[in-house]
Amino acid sequence: MTLSLRIGLAVLALMELVLGVWTSLFPENFYRDVPTVNLTPPYSEHLFRDFGGATLGLAIVLGAAAIWPTTRLVVIALLAYLAFSAPHLVFHLGHLHDATAIEASLLTVALTATVILPLALIAVATIRARRARDGLSAPRATPEPQ
Repeated sequence: MTLSLRIGLAVLALMELVLGVWTSLFPENFYRDVPTVNLTPPYSEHLFRDFGGATLGLAIVLGAAAIWPTTRLVVIALLAYLAFSAPHLVFHLGHLHDATAIEASLLTVALTATVILPLALIAVATIRARRARDGLSAPRATPEPQ
């Protein structure tokens, strides 16, 4: 179970790292070239650079949880990610009217996955912790701090 947690957290961290670097360093390019982003103008360099920095912060927390997958850190990192991804999904579901059918479908599937994956990883972390606590399996990850 620890390997699946690490992989899932690393995937989310890598996505946030790419997104954070892109929006921090090339905000206008991101706004112009990512499908559906420019559907809600106006463009704001300040907003995109701030978003990029916040996204890099999420990448750091998710990466730390992948390296040191204690239940507490994993759950906190994933809840922080969900604090962004769930409202992001809801916003886009209400703003698909100017997207093509393909854009709307791909966006909906991709953003739904950004909510389902962290929820599934929280479940894995919780089950792993419960099994370790109940002595059903030896924990593979760093033990929880007391």
